[in-house]
Parts: sequence; C-alpha cells; structure tokens
Amino acid sequence: MAQAQPSLRELDPVWQRICEEAETAVTSEPLMGGLVHAGVLHHQSFECALAYRLSMKLASSEMSEQILREITDAAYFAEPALTTAARADLVAIYDRDPACHRFLQPLLFFKGFQAMQAYRLGHWLWENDRRDLAYFVQMRVSELFGVDIHPAAQIGQGIMIDHAHSIVVGETAVVGDNVSMLHSVTLGGTGKEDDDRHPKIGNGVLIGAGAKVLGNITVGHCSRIAAGSVVLEDIPPMKTVAGVPAKIVGEAGCSQPSISMDQLLAKAD
Repeated sequence: MAQAQPSLRELDPVWQRICEEAETAVTSEPLMGGLVHAGVLHHQSFECALAYRLSMKLASSEMSEQILREITDAAYFAEPALTTAARADLVAIYDRDPACHRFLQPLLFFKGFQAMQAYRLGHWLWENDRRDLAYFVQMRVSELFGVDIHPAAQIGQGIMIDHAHSIVVGETAVVGDNVSMLHSVTLGGTGKEDDDRHPKIGNGVLIGAGAKVLGNITVGHCSRIAAGSVVLEDIPPMKTVAGVPAKIVGEAGCSQPSISMDQLLAKAD
C-alpha cells in the first residue's frame, strides 16, 4: 500500500504552526474569521499567504492589489530565498519580542515584519533592473509603515525591527544576519556624497531606539549600540557604545546581543 504524501503544512513547520494558530484564533474570536481566513486559511502555503498580505497592504489607487500580487508571486517563484528569509525574520521576532506570543502575529499585525518583507520584494525588483517598481514599493512602505529602506540596501535574514517607526536605511547600507533594531534607528550618510556612504552592520548587532549610525563605517559583529547614540566611527566586534558621539563603554556583555535584547549598560563591563 502506497504511503500518503505529506501535506504542504507538514513539509513547512512554520506554515503549519501559523495555520494551527489561525484556526485557534477564529475559534476564540469569530469576528476575526474573515480576516484570518482571507489572510491565512484560504492559502495553501506561506508564500501565497505572504504575497496576499503584502499585496493587500501595498495596494493603492495607483497600483492594484492584483498587479502587486502577480509581481510578488513572480518574485517568490523566481527567488525562494525571499521567503526563506521571511521565515527567519518571523522566528526571530517570536524569539526576541516579548510581545509576540504566536507566529501568526507578525504575518497579520506587525508592521516591522511586513515592512521588511516589502523591502525584500523591492530589493528583488531593484536587482532585476525594475527600478521604478522598486521605488514604488519603497514609497508605499514609507507611507504605510514609517519605514524607509532604500531598495538597493543589502539586508540579511533573521532581522527584527521592533515597533518599526521612523526607520531609515540608506542606499549603500549593508546589514548582516540576526540583527535587531528598535524604533527611530537611522543608518544614514553624513552629507551629499554619491558613492559608498552608508554603514556596514555586522551579524548579531543590537541597535537601540533612536540610535543614528552615519557614514561609511563598520559596526563589528555582536556589538551593542545604546539607545540615542550617534555613531560616527568604526566599532570593533563585541563592544558596547553609547553617547553623542558614541564611545566604547564596555564589552558587549554576551555572545549574542541581538538575541538577548539586553540594553542595560551596567551589564556591559
């Protein structure tokens, strides 16, 4: 007797968990049934659900949901790494954000996750020489979420942007894997230079609320930038910096600052 083939849910544990949580959500709050069915349970895969959610969010009178859905579906088909990164981002949020109790929440409700996935779509368009569409996505993300990430910026996976308000990431910025940043962070330039002019953020870095990292400088892996700091010079790996301008005030305090989310300077010694 032939064995039954595993379902898409069983092959994708992230998607399986989202669907299970969605079913529970509908049972506990029937008034959310329409939204949850349309956003999750109607779809057969994480890719389809995410494409639907992004197209619904980004649509406007200037660009229909249907056109955006076709663009997003094509991107996910051509570049599976986009949704691999999305899964890593979602798990990162669940692991690091104490306000996130279910995998379902980032997909449906968290603008930091949604903005990051829209950036990833815009970056794919940029890399495939569809620059005007990429700019359109950037514009809509800025209008909707208060997150302005240039589509040419290079950002890794496992990214958490908590609260995701007033985030700016410049054109030549590079952000590594497993980076956490809070609201009002700027990765910007220092003037009108037209070359490589934005920060390079290493893996595992924690960037506190309101921090500004300016210029073509390097922030070493697993470092911490205290809230409100203005960073204008390179930071070695595994250090904590604070102040205006920022200075080294101690070690990082742990091996993975972006995961521990510990922002207390007293523990940096």
